[in-house]
This record gives sequence, structure tokens and C-alpha cells, in this order.
Amino acid sequence: MEENNKKYVNEDAGDEGGIDIMALLRNLWDGRKTVIIFTAIFLVLGLVSALTMKRTYTVNTVMVPQMGGNSKSGLSSLASLAGFDMGMNTSSELTPLAYPQIVSSDPFRLKMLHTPLHYSKCDTAISMYDYAEAKYDKPTVVDVVKQYTIGLPGLLLGKMKSKPAEVVLPTTGADSADGGMKPLVVSQKEFEMMQRMGGIISLAVDKKEGYLTLTVNGSEPIQTAELALKAQQLLQDEVTRFRVEKSQNELEYIQARYEEAKREADRSQEIMAAATDRTQNVPTTRAQIERNRAQSKYNLANSVYMEMAKQLEQAKMQVKKDTPSFAILQPVSVPMKPANSRARTLIVWVFLGFVLGCGIVLVKGYWPQLMEKFKKPDEQPARAE
Repeated sequence: MEENNKKYVNEDAGDEGGIDIMALLRNLWDGRKTVIIFTAIFLVLGLVSALTMKRTYTVNTVMVPQMGGNSKSGLSSLASLAGFDMGMNTSSELTPLAYPQIVSSDPFRLKMLHTPLHYSKCDTAISMYDYAEAKYDKPTVVDVVKQYTIGLPGLLLGKMKSKPAEVVLPTTGADSADGGMKPLVVSQKEFEMMQRMGGIISLAVDKKEGYLTLTVNGSEPIQTAELALKAQQLLQDEVTRFRVEKSQNELEYIQARYEEAKREADRSQEIMAAATDRTQNVPTTRAQIERNRAQSKYNLANSVYMEMAKQLEQAKMQVKKDTPSFAILQPVSVPMKPANSRARTLIVWVFLGFVLGCGIVLVKGYWPQLMEKFKKPDEQPARAE
């Protein structure tokens, strides 16, 4: 036993801290049976994992936002993307740096969760939420093993916890209290699926070049491409809504004033016509004053109406000017190959088995030496006596 342990120990007493490569190789060769067993076990696990793993597909689309508005805010937005400060206060502007926050927001994820998509297992378009509720996407063998091994503590804790009660908003007085605004309410299932949306849809902003990269992961090629198109369109709609909100509110206000001015001008015109008809053949001063008064009211109402018509056209032009557009550099295309590889998964499992087997052999061979080093400080006083 003593001789077997000594063959793994560096024979040079003056170089105890060095590593004897030949001793390591001899140790691995002697323990090759253990290495082969662990490699074979992980080979089988790798085959099972590779054959039962879920195929995932990835779609990338690249966009460049074309900003509207005046040249000052446009230059400032471009400068902020490049990392420069031009001394312009654009804190109220929605810059592309804020777009990832839109993609990661709960309303965006909830809309994407309930967007109809086409799956190979369904005849009609169905949302990701309904697809998960119908349990079309069954867990693989690896998922089940992970759930009852690594995820067992979390599974037990989840069983012990009581289910949260569903939140129901009051129906009386909610609309009138805050002008019709209501908080976003989601179910527990929707909340859990929305938490996983971060790994499905993501947006990266290149500050130097100024373009956006939207990355979407899915389980099927067509479903992934459709999801990427929906996410791209929804992002454009949300950005447009944010940027034109102020000018749209102004347009609605001017539109309402324009309608009022038009009604007042029409009413003044009818009054003037009626007064003219009544006093047409009456050569009195009172009749002349009545006609002049009706004419003055009509002229004033008509001038206000014409001014509001000009402002209405300007407001419409401002909305179109503020509406952003996106130049699509890399359009959405159906992925031809899955993002994950079965061969790569098998190689990783085999490599882990080989490394684990080698580690066990080395630890087993050098364990007596390590124990001897820990015992030496305790034995030195006894030897000195």
C-alpha cells in the first residue's frame, strides 16, 4: 500500500510543490477503467439529451430608426447614440436607447404572449399562451429529470406555497376616478410566461453605429419568423405612439376647436342671411344696423374658422413629421437550421464525463498524499520530543 502511494508522489524531496506530469499520466492510465466508465455513462446521457432536446430557432432582424422632428433634436439623438453630448436638452425625447425598455415592458410582453402564430401541431393560428395551456409542447426526458433532481427543492416549495388569489378590479368608480386609466392585471400563468419572455425576445442597441438588432427565439421556423415580424411591428407601433403622442393630442384639440369654429361660422352665416332677408326692402336705420351687426359676426366667425383650418393642417403635418420610420437592413427570414446542435450537445456531455472521470482518478490517487501533508504539522512536535 505504501509503495502504491509513493509512485504518485514526486520523488524529489526538494521539489514537493512541483507537479510530476509523468506521475499524473501514470495515475490516469492506472485509473483508465474509471475514466472509461464515466465517459460511457455520460455518452449515454448525452445521446438521450441530444435525441430528446427541444429544437430552437433564432431570427435576427436589424433596423435603423429614422427620427422625425426638427434637425436639432435629430442631431442630438444621433449624437447621443454615438456617445457624445452636444449640450441639447432632449430628456423628453424618446431616444433609441429606451427601446429595449419597451421590449421588456409588461404590456409589450403581454401583447406578444397573446399574438396568434402558426404551429405545425395546430390547424389554425394560436397564441403562445393558448399553445402552452393546451399542452402541445410536452416536456422532454431531460426536462423531467431536471425537474425532479435539480428543481426538486423548488418544486416542493411551490407545492407548499398557497396559490395567490386572482386580482379583480372594482367596477364602480374606477373609470371616473382616474380618467379611464386602469392598472395592468395578469393571471399567475401569464405572469410566469411573461417572465420567460426575456429569453425569447430581446433588443440590442448599437450605440456606435446607431442600429437596432431584434433577436427572437422560437420552437419552430414559421412560428419564430412570425413572432419576429409581430415583435418588429409592435415595436414600431409603440415607438410611433410615444413619439406622436404630444402632437396627436394637439391635433385632437385643434380638431375639436375647428369643429366648433365651423359650427359657429355656419350659424353666423344663417343669421346674416335671415337678417338680410328680413330687412332687404326696409330702408330704415335699424334695419341697416341689424344687417351690419349680422355681417360683422359672420366675418369674425369666418376668420376664426379659416385660422383654425390653417392650424388644423399644420397639426396634421406635424403628426406626420413626428412619426418615425424604420429602415430595415436585415429583414425577417425563416430560419433554415436550428440554433442548437445535437452533435454539440453530445460532445459537451462526453467531455464532462471524461473530465469528471479524470478528476475522480486524480483525487483518489493523490488523496493519501494530501492527507499526509495535513498530518505533518501535528506529528512534528511528537518527533521533536
